[in-house]
Amino acid sequence: MTKTTRTTKNENATQTTDLTTDAHAHRDAAGGITLVIGGTGKTGRKVAEGLTAQGRPVRVGSRRGEPAFDWNDPTTWLAALEGVDRVYVTYYPDLAFPGAAVQVTAFAEVAVAAGARRLVLLSGRGEEAARTSEEGLKATGADWTIVRSSWFNQNFDESFFLDSVRAGEIVLPTADAVEAFVDTGDVADVVVAALTDDRHIGKTYELSGPRLMGFEDVAAELSKVTGREIAYAPIPMDDYRAVLRENGLPEEFAELFTLILDGRNAHLVNGVEEVLGRPPRDFSDFAREAAATGVWDVRAV
Repeated sequence: MTKTTRTTKNENATQTTDLTTDAHAHRDAAGGITLVIGGTGKTGRKVAEGLTAQGRPVRVGSRRGEPAFDWNDPTTWLAALEGVDRVYVTYYPDLAFPGAAVQVTAFAEVAVAAGARRLVLLSGRGEEAARTSEEGLKATGADWTIVRSSWFNQNFDESFFLDSVRAGEIVLPTADAVEAFVDTGDVADVVVAALTDDRHIGKTYELSGPRLMGFEDVAAELSKVTGREIAYAPIPMDDYRAVLRENGLPEEFAELFTLILDGRNAHLVNGVEEVLGRPPRDFSDFAREAAATGVWDVRAV
């Protein structure tokens, strides 16, 4: 039995919507630099691509960036913020983790003092622990937008559940709970709109995909597109915590599963359509396109 070693809810082509065609939508269209924290991650790289396609200068915020950005080293923040007027704020490992709110609030204060007027924060649907980070960012006086996302489709082909899919067994403490998985391309398009369109200032958007799915449904979809059996094997939460400990990972990852186990997110929301004027991408479309890349081909690993 192969067991997952990491989990998160929370990292496509850019969509042009009627929201960005109004005369007031692009104040100073060229603008300053946009700092994209986690700019090589699931949503960050797509946000960077979307902004670049609009001709906007982008700086990738990462420990390997130039200049480097490290959440755990505040001495790196000012250099990364030089010339920046807006920031896409993503926090790793998760806003619900202890200490996240302190770091996010401190960074937001530094960013505003350095001249960044617009901050867009990636948060999580149903994550009560993330609300402190949201409120800390709002309190800086920035032009803010909060984007609360469901779990990503791309968790199954980019790291977190990838090894399990390749091994043919997804082992998780999720029982028969359901989740409205959302595509990172949709998240990125919403974030790009929030960074560039004044009408999203002061708004909080909740994002989901177009349907609720259990992990057994996910396994069935992946089996269909890969042409081999991929099973879902639920395990008790305590066993999953032991898996995390064995792999040297924080047990707090297990707590993220409460977001779907207690049903708080077992409903659809319309943030994608509200911002972009189109429905969100379905999981089956994601799975078919991901399979075509060979990412789940066991002969390739």
